[in-house]
Amino acid sequence: MEQPIHHFSDLFAQLGLPSDGESIEAFIRQHSPIPEGTRLADAECWNESQADFLRQAIERDADWAEIVGHLDATMRNDPRT
Repeated sequence: MEQPIHHFSDLFAQLGLPSDGESIEAFIRQHSPIPEGTRLADAECWNESQADFLRQAIERDADWAEIVGHLDATMRNDPRT
């Protein structure tokens, strides 16, 4: 069975956040970089429900895991550099 393909816009919508490109870029600029040693789900920018979703996506290797991993990598970069 083929895994669904999710995009950042799908993930942000799933998290209950604005999911248009401009809003996603603004969110990433505002909350990046995540401090070294901090797991994505433990970053201060998430509410409890969002953090649980992100944590479970990775722990359960859910179909969301790939895009959550991509978000993690993106949010570790300093957008000002």
